[in-house]
Amino acid sequence: MIRKATVHDVRPIHRLLQDFAVEGKLLPRPLSALYDHLRDYAVYEDPVEGRLVGCCALQICWEDMAEVRSLAVEQGHGGQGIGRLLMDWALGEASLYGIKKIFALTYVPDFFRRMGFTEVDKGDLPQKIWADCLNCVKFPDCDEIAMIRRV
Repeated sequence: MIRKATVHDVRPIHRLLQDFAVEGKLLPRPLSALYDHLRDYAVYEDPVEGRLVGCCALQICWEDMAEVRSLAVEQGHGGQGIGRLLMDWALGEASLYGIKKIFALTYVPDFFRRMGFTEVDKGDLPQKIWADCLNCVKFPDCDEIAMIRRV
């Protein structure tokens, strides 16, 4: 069950993202940033357990480009297609807004390849996108892989 995130989802999203950040699979997101960008998020709520077990954000960056961010599925729920459903949601949102390209900065390139993304040089992404990078703990030594897909 995918739905738009609400303010009540922010803390569970934060906990989920922090778990992945500790493992080095995602960059951490401050709680305040989640509130600031709440409208960008969708969540997957487990129909049996009735709780949030996955999330994804689509942040519009430019007139024809958006970024998939914070795509995460709780340990123990992987391999059930939840990540694919969240990506389908992001692609649908992009299409709704007329976005032509979606990119991701990731530590899990194989998932994105299966979703039709191809690897690109980070330098190929518009400079406006790098505004967030200035506040990143890994700046300027980014080790994420840039990937892009046409919608």
